[in-house]
Amino acid sequence: MIRFLQQDSRLVKGIFIGLISITAILMVITLVPGIFQDTVSSGDNYAVVRGDTLFGRVLGSSTDVHVTEVQQVAQRMQQQNHYPDFVLPFLMQRAGQALVQRAVLVEEAGHLGLTVTDNDVRNELMHGPFAPVLFPGGTFIGEDRYDDFVQNNFNMSRADFETQLKEEILINRLEALITGGLTVSNQAATDAYLKQATKVKFQYAVLSAADVRKQINPSDAELKAFFQQNAARYAHAIPETRKVQYVAFALNQVPGGSPKVSDADIQRYYNEHQQQFSVPEEVRVRHILIAVPQKADAKTVAAAQAKAEDILKQLKNGANFADLAKKYSDDPGSKTQGGELGFIQHGATVPAFDQTAFSLQPGQLSGVIRTQFGFHILQVEQKQPAHVKTVDEVHDLIMANLMQQAQAQAAQAYAARLQAQAQQVGLQKMADQNHLQVVTADGLQQGGVVAGLADGTQLLKQAFTMKPDSAPATASTGEGYAVFKVLNVVPAHAPTFDAYKAHVLEDFRDQQIAGLMRSRTQQLAIKAKEEGLDKAAKEVGATLMTSDLVDSTGQVPQLGDMSSQGAVAFTLQPGQISGPIVTERTGVVLKVLDKQVPTEEQVKQNLDATRDKLVQQRRDTAFAVFATSLEQHYVQRGLIRYNKKALSNMQSGV
Repeated sequence: MIRFLQQDSRLVKGIFIGLISITAILMVITLVPGIFQDTVSSGDNYAVVRGDTLFGRVLGSSTDVHVTEVQQVAQRMQQQNHYPDFVLPFLMQRAGQALVQRAVLVEEAGHLGLTVTDNDVRNELMHGPFAPVLFPGGTFIGEDRYDDFVQNNFNMSRADFETQLKEEILINRLEALITGGLTVSNQAATDAYLKQATKVKFQYAVLSAADVRKQINPSDAELKAFFQQNAARYAHAIPETRKVQYVAFALNQVPGGSPKVSDADIQRYYNEHQQQFSVPEEVRVRHILIAVPQKADAKTVAAAQAKAEDILKQLKNGANFADLAKKYSDDPGSKTQGGELGFIQHGATVPAFDQTAFSLQPGQLSGVIRTQFGFHILQVEQKQPAHVKTVDEVHDLIMANLMQQAQAQAAQAYAARLQAQAQQVGLQKMADQNHLQVVTADGLQQGGVVAGLADGTQLLKQAFTMKPDSAPATASTGEGYAVFKVLNVVPAHAPTFDAYKAHVLEDFRDQQIAGLMRSRTQQLAIKAKEEGLDKAAKEVGATLMTSDLVDSTGQVPQLGDMSSQGAVAFTLQPGQISGPIVTERTGVVLKVLDKQVPTEEQVKQNLDATRDKLVQQRRDTAFAVFATSLEQHYVQRGLIRYNKKALSNMQSGV
């Protein structure tokens, strides 16, 4: 469970990723049926969260969650995690839910009498994680630079930034109130540290499930008995098939040859569709990026900014932009081209980059700007104003489009004529009269392939809804059309044993493998304790391997996660042998070779840090449970009202 405010830089993370961290809390929430039945009046409102009630009366406070906020958070999620565009509607729903729960927590904090003053915000800016940037050496950088910092880093106004910061502090105080009494005993902290710091090295014998599976070789009699016992399973193992007869033609076989398109047709199309040929404003830009890791501390950010400022100084002194881009830029996609990004349109890049690029004139350098990727220096090389392409520029494009439309219409008309003819005289005579060929395809399965057709999807889809006595139909084939009819239907049925023997063998092995792996691994464990692991492994055909010295977070080949499958190793002493460990793909027996347990001094040195970590984990869990219960409470009392239109738009990707 991700906390709203992490201990190392609680406020920075909450704001830097635009509330993204709190969406994890929503993963455990089950929405109560009926929650989306309410509406709110404002078109820009995603939801309204009202304060709790007393004796049936609303206490008066409420918080609006705006659609624009939801969109901004979702876009930051997408950009930070490099998700494809089709994921955006889902991210918007998650972002909306997260912002609603945040609003619920803010309302509850106010209901409990918690407050945050402007002095609290000022103190956080002066002494919190933003202090090295806003108050270097204890001196404020000034109003203008403060505004630039907020705009470049968070793409919001200073007022919105400080409002969010105030809410983060308020939620922090609510969390402290709810979870402040949680503690962890010395013994619990000691046990936790011993568990996490203990390391083991072991020898282990591995039985492969794939190898054991191959050893399952039943007799024909056993397979036949299995086949008969599972008759219901195989009752429809052979899918329904259909025999289809068709006559197909390609677009170039349509009588009349290629359609003709006149200049008047092209001009008419151009006049009616000029909007299609409008070109938005574009700029040709290049940049130098000094990357900043997502979770970089203030020192790393400051170093990156200083490097970018130095590069800008070199450029202003006459240095070649392309040379410096190749030398310093951290953008692998453009640095080898001297920082060239080519022409970009509005909205193609992140907001701060976009605004800067379109505000510069050709030849101008930007200052150092900040985005979520790091620090950039831009230079605009060329500007192309918004305009509409002339008819001459798009002449060939329109001609190709009109010819394609005319060709498609002619093909559809020809297919309809052939279909009508086939319905009158039959498929074979229709084919003979039009110099076409009749093809018979047997054994066609739903979702299969029709040999001889570029795309038989539509033909099969229709064929599996038709009866053998149905009149001929038409279907697109990807390169033309087919006129077809269904000749025969073979329903789904059970196979004979001989025809399906190979499949039955695989099913038999599937059923037997789990029990056999447990039995073989148990046998390996018994032999290992009686004769030693080396000899036992050789006798049963297991592979003998040796691990590195690993702790509970390690991963071991053929065994897996040491916190689950391999956890038994930490309970053994050197020389002891485990019982059978069966995973999905292997059976393992291990022998501990070495075990390194922290000393009393190491435990003592790490006790406080371990206790703090455990306390934080317990507080995380407790606050997550509180947040979930609180959300449910607000839902049940009708204190959350959603905008149904906004929800519908998000679900449909509008």
